[in-house]
Amino acid sequence: MPNQALQSVTTDQHSLTPVAHQLGSNLIEEIKYGILNMPGSAALALPDIAVWPRRAGQDTDPARQQSRRRPQRKAIETVTFAQAVEARTRPGLALETRSVIDVFTEVLKRGPIARIDVARRTGLSQSAVTKAMAPLIGRGLLFPDGTSLVASQGRPPQPINVNEEAQLVLGIIVRVDEIYGVATTIRANILHSVRRPLSSPGVSAAVDGIAAVADALLSRLGEAAGKVMGTGVVVSGDIDAETGVVRMSPRMNWSDVPLAGLLQARLGMPVVVDNDVRALTIAEEWFGIGVDTDSFAIVTIGTGIGCGLYLNGDVVEGAHGVAGEIGHLPLAPAEIVCSCGRRGCVETVASSAAILSSIREAQRDPELTLREAVQLARSGNPDAVRAFDRAAAIIGMALATMTNLVGPSVIVVMGESVTDYDLYEQRIRESFDQHTFGSARQCRIITRSHTFEDWARGAAASVIRTAVNEAIASRGSS
Repeated sequence: MPNQALQSVTTDQHSLTPVAHQLGSNLIEEIKYGILNMPGSAALALPDIAVWPRRAGQDTDPARQQSRRRPQRKAIETVTFAQAVEARTRPGLALETRSVIDVFTEVLKRGPIARIDVARRTGLSQSAVTKAMAPLIGRGLLFPDGTSLVASQGRPPQPINVNEEAQLVLGIIVRVDEIYGVATTIRANILHSVRRPLSSPGVSAAVDGIAAVADALLSRLGEAAGKVMGTGVVVSGDIDAETGVVRMSPRMNWSDVPLAGLLQARLGMPVVVDNDVRALTIAEEWFGIGVDTDSFAIVTIGTGIGCGLYLNGDVVEGAHGVAGEIGHLPLAPAEIVCSCGRRGCVETVASSAAILSSIREAQRDPELTLREAVQLARSGNPDAVRAFDRAAAIIGMALATMTNLVGPSVIVVMGESVTDYDLYEQRIRESFDQHTFGSARQCRIITRSHTFEDWARGAAASVIRTAVNEAIASRGSS
């Protein structure tokens, strides 16, 4: 490539945000793999096994690179950094074959794990597993763990584990008045977190806020920022995860917002946009309860009520990107209008916001907090007890409806301080048992408290899952 073209790339990156500037050198190196002329514009021809950022140890010898280039490939005068970003629309992993993908995924989810167990779970022979692990170990994605697993007889096997910090991910959740972000390992373990107020729920303000949070996380990562493979952003509402378009988010008052495209150009890295509850479910599928469970449902109780489903080995996304919206089942009284514009939704009675609103109105105290409302119910205040009891009955009915339809083995009810709601937890179970059919009532219901960091972690997990799925799509059964 002529020096002029490289100079164009180098100069152009200085005009972008600090986020793009910090990561620019990685993508510039990718550009050196080849440029392709297209009529009227410049476009990149990225390598088949494209990793962003590049890993240490890749062959950078100019002569060997030149020999691998296609004869028809020729240099062009200018390639801007923005064009390079546009060419990379999804996160990628260097997983050459389907066997490598399957082995990497098993170790990522279950490591440290013995080779024989990877073979059993993937259906590959032990020799095929060893062959698939070789390039992953060579690139530093996997490593032999120093510990030994217990064996029933003979020498204990040496397990293989994933190098969590070989690649990193950013995860961000956008709320009406705040943005939460985390930097995580490739196992979605949190390294750093950032919280920033959002001045306005408008799209422009949100993009600015997301960029600021991402930049703060990259600054905290320091030199490790070059390992970031992409950013996940989650929002409540109807999200087309494939295109990154927020089709409808009543709480943000957004409609048909191409959020992934806007952020891609701003951040200078691959961006995955997903529904917040679905991303939370993905995190549980890959790194939580889903590792040892064949089916489960995540139900979140907060400002709204959401549900994510994991069935038959995958997170349910729905043919049109909508699935598991139990918060909008028409099980509540029809006189209350939901934030979605419809009447009778479960959220109008059973969300934390609805419970608090009901108790505030009954107590004639608009400043009452949710924690104070919980204390009122525990002290026996009839208005508070009635509000929580009504919410619990509707939630139990909604969970029973969902269980009768899809039959998960376990339901995890999550929310901020949800474990404080022991005063209506029993009523949920009673209502659930009253409305489930036959053996469906054997479904376990457990509660778990979580924070907004957990939502952001789900956004990071969505990037990791997308990266593996993209590798599967590009490699198929090869």
